Amino acid sequence: MKKLLLCFTFMCIHCLSQAQSSPKIAIAIHGGAGTIKKENMTAQQEQAYKTVLQEALKTGYKILKQGGSSLDAVEATIHVMEVSPLFNAGKGAVFTHDGKNELDAAIMDGKTRNAGAVAGISTVKSPISAARAVMEKSEHVMMVGKGAEQFAKEQGLEIVDPSYFYTQKRYDQLQEIIHTEKQQLDHSGSQGHIPAQFPDQKFGTVGAVALDEDGNLAAATSTGGMTNKRYGRVGDVPIIGAGTYADNNTCAVSATGHGEYFIRSVVAYDIAALMKYKGMSLKEAASEVVKHKLVDFGGDGGVIAIDRQGNIAMPFNTSGMYRASMDINGKMYVGIYQSK
Repeated sequence: MKKLLLCFTFMCIHCLSQAQSSPKIAIAIHGGAGTIKKENMTAQQEQAYKTVLQEALKTGYKILKQGGSSLDAVEATIHVMEVSPLFNAGKGAVFTHDGKNELDAAIMDGKTRNAGAVAGISTVKSPISAARAVMEKSEHVMMVGKGAEQFAKEQGLEIVDPSYFYTQKRYDQLQEIIHTEKQQLDHSGSQGHIPAQFPDQKFGTVGAVALDEDGNLAAATSTGGMTNKRYGRVGDVPIIGAGTYADNNTCAVSATGHGEYFIRSVVAYDIAALMKYKGMSLKEAASEVVKHKLVDFGGDGGVIAIDRQGNIAMPFNTSGMYRASMDINGKMYVGIYQSK
């Protein structure tokens, strides 16, 4: 009997040890932040966003669950949101002042800190895959415009006619902004460009951060930029350290918001730096940057971030941010509005 009890005890301890040492995986995603209020959303609209968020989240998590890399997980997750017209990325990209769609994307490997980015492209179906090709198939970090498109074509990525990115809703938004802008100019008598301000401004960038079973982090972000943007404007998304960053020693971050502020604040890297040099936790660092530093500077938006222990932070300083996560315990969370 004693031998049986000892054997049983050993087996229990062994099983507990195995469970405690099992690899951790986790993933978080966002679909943009801004003035997103429940009273302005129908039940059908809310459910549509949640459905795509869940589909994207499950896509990435499945890859992680099967032992796939964090890079594969974030790329596949972004693919789901790039083909949805609900988000300002890929198919749902907003229009420039000239009525074009110019897309930006970036991806970063936390293990090696290799990164790839593209900006101002109009013919590559998946900007995030183009960014990964730059990271893995070239000696560069960023490619822009026609050069990036040519490189993507040479790598065998799917090339589409620019009309693929056209959606009536986004085009109508541009016309509304241009009309309001013209009224402002006529009223002021100015000759220069005065950007129209709208109370329902949304930054629909999409992003994903993940931790795989090998302990490697990755971040990926894709966007159509800002509606009515001018003259080849590029935001924070493809700027490594501003809208996208990953380092196994600290965290992986993907941002969404008013890009100019995120660039000047180097938001993604600042979160990692606070962890590295000040010893802050992921939650503390992300909150400090998004809820305090950005607010003091006048920047709107939010981030998703994950560290090597699988801790997740998703702070934002706007009324809403489309977001979802699957933590190390396999618990799913999907949110849109500010938590009360």
